[in-house]
Amino acid sequence: MPHSNGSRDSTVQSVDRAVSLLQALARRGAAGVTELSSDVGVHKSTVFRLLSTLEARGLVEQDGDRGRYRLGQTVRWLAAGAVGGIDVAASARPLAQELAATVGETVNVVVSDGLEVTTVDQAAGGSIVSSSDWVGRRGPLHATAAGKVFLAAMAPEELKVALRRGLPRFTEATVTAPSTLRAQLDEVRTRGWASVVEEHELGLVVIAAPLRNADDAVVGALTVGGPSYRVNPDTLPGFCAPLLDAAARISWRLGHLKPG
Repeated sequence: MPHSNGSRDSTVQSVDRAVSLLQALARRGAAGVTELSSDVGVHKSTVFRLLSTLEARGLVEQDGDRGRYRLGQTVRWLAAGAVGGIDVAASARPLAQELAATVGETVNVVVSDGLEVTTVDQAAGGSIVSSSDWVGRRGPLHATAAGKVFLAAMAPEELKVALRRGLPRFTEATVTAPSTLRAQLDEVRTRGWASVVEEHELGLVVIAAPLRNADDAVVGALTVGGPSYRVNPDTLPGFCAPLLDAAARISWRLGHLKPG
């Protein structure tokens, strides 16, 4: 007899939660049911059932007699088949293209070397007038939305070093006062996204959200940008929700823990 939609949904949810448990163990090293339940936001009885299934397939194993679990040999075998590091652009591409189609504006995937940001991939929206091709182009940390995402994620000492390099002006709107920039970075940390309004390029407004890996480190930024007559403080709320959703989904592809 075919499974009902509810049964299929439940199966998919179980797989999703099992992956989150594996990610939590990868981050913790070893953990008990209570800790894992808190990490993934799932009831302990459900966590225990999922761990039992994963243990039967060698994906997790119990750490002695203490009731703690750690990743099993099967995970190590699977990991051995993965060659090279994580490609942020490749992982983000399908969801960046989906986001561009949804919002109708240009979507960029951006990485940083700690000194500047570089656009590594771009998806064009459906608008006739869009921003230029940014792939391969570098930009400053303090005057770009992606750059502010990276600055907001820096440790205090690292941020001090970055600000000491100076905050050159690109337009009349560029933030050049360290105190003003620090206040903006506090806001980025609180709300989860950054924005620039014509700070790097006249007529261009961009918002950005962080892309995180399994260690919760910011390894990239996803941006939505367009001309100021379409992307502006009045229209930003309509762009933020899909941007944050896409950034979260890309982060899960990069190994970031998915709750629930």
